[in-house]
Amino acid sequence: MASSSSLSLSSLPLPSSSGLRSRSHRDPVAAIVSIPASRWWQGRRGSAVAVAASAARKKYKGTVMREEKLAGMIERKVEEAKAACEGEEGKGSDGCKVAWDEVEEVSQAMAHLRRRLAESDRDPLESFCQDNPETDECRVYED
Repeated sequence: MASSSSLSLSSLPLPSSSGLRSRSHRDPVAAIVSIPASRWWQGRRGSAVAVAASAARKKYKGTVMREEKLAGMIERKVEEAKAACEGEEGKGSDGCKVAWDEVEEVSQAMAHLRRRLAESDRDPLESFCQDNPETDECRVYED
């Protein structure tokens, strides 16, 4: 890898879309976070530090579980779509088209979740409490 003085976002080892096998290869954000912080903080300024800092934001247990479920669902749907499209009659069939539409829908759900997480700086409990202020989890006790 390049030295810290010439490190850029283009030199990051981001996963390809076909490599959805291990945790670090499913999520480009996880790939960025897994890079040792010392490589980013050795006097480096600019967008690379901002990306690493925003990617290192705390993820909550439910969010991680949702990402893992969606990633697993994408893998299953891709396998189902490949199976539906096997053979000469399968390639142009309606079942094949529907299967790939399902892959696209689940992929869009994953992209939507990532976009929401990237745009949101709040704790998920804050938005829940805005909608449900009377619940026990959202009560504020003053001494």
